[in-house]
Amino acid sequence: MSSSRLGLRLAACLLNISEARRKHIVENIAKAALLGKNGKKHPEVSVLNIFSDQDYNRSVITIAASVDELGNSVLAACLEAFQSIDMEVQKGIHPCLGAVDLIPIYPLTDVGVEECGAVARSLAEKLVLHVPGSSVFLFGEADRPARRPLVQRRKQLGWFTRRDLSALEPDLGTAPARRCGLTGIGASPYVMNCNVTIDSQDLALGKEIASAIRGSNANGLKGVQAMAFPHEGKIEIACNVESFEDQEAAKTSEDSRYMAYSVLGEQFSYVSPHHLEAQVKKLAGDRGIGTVGRALIGFTPQECKNCAEYAIRESIGEFWKIRGGVFM
Repeated sequence: MSSSRLGLRLAACLLNISEARRKHIVENIAKAALLGKNGKKHPEVSVLNIFSDQDYNRSVITIAASVDELGNSVLAACLEAFQSIDMEVQKGIHPCLGAVDLIPIYPLTDVGVEECGAVARSLAEKLVLHVPGSSVFLFGEADRPARRPLVQRRKQLGWFTRRDLSALEPDLGTAPARRCGLTGIGASPYVMNCNVTIDSQDLALGKEIASAIRGSNANGLKGVQAMAFPHEGKIEIACNVESFEDQEAAKTSEDSRYMAYSVLGEQFSYVSPHHLEAQVKKLAGDRGIGTVGRALIGFTPQECKNCAEYAIRESIGEFWKIRGGVFM
């Protein structure tokens, strides 16, 4: 039986925290998302996946819930995270500005992006009230009326190049405290995270490949944002793969470069992980090197929806333990 038949309207948060090296801390944050105000596990919340990368010192915790409960669930996880992570001592290769660095809300089942934006805005307001020293920037549907995308907000705030918080002006909260940093909160159609590792230590070459596949490049992949980082002795091309509305792409077959899905009757498409990997492999091959693997950080949009519906239907809060969290 689907979640829609059960009357559940589901959304997901891919909670990005600036901690991966202390596994117990990451799991405590994930478990906090499952508990209601009475301290008992909430039946309409599930942690679907934990992906932790020690080089990056960053974890992505996938939380799925009924849209009415998701905000409270994510807030509980954030409260635990802010108690445990100190940005004054945090170190890692991946750019970040906050102990809780990013809180994107995505629609899954019978929920629209606008409603997810309202959940995100409400969560942002509660966060700055509950956590002294916390501050927030908004993006996507939470950033009314401009609806500036995440990549634009990150560029404006210097997320890619610096961690000096003194000159930053948040949308909500006080000036960023050094311990908490600055948190991004927003909503959009699902954004998949997919990384491909090339068999090289040449960061400049990795940056060339990342630039070539970006959607902002004339010959790049639509909806793809990419960066290159040193990772475990190689170079990793780290990609955000956005969903976008495109009727023509939605008509393509499953073995093409696009995958398609729908939410509330709206059709969305995104570049498939296989095609993304193939493009990186080709560009690397043109430069005389190979690739050594691909990592999907969590799920494709369809996988997230299917896992969320199953986990909540069966009241499996710690679904990540069944699926197997990924700790690198």
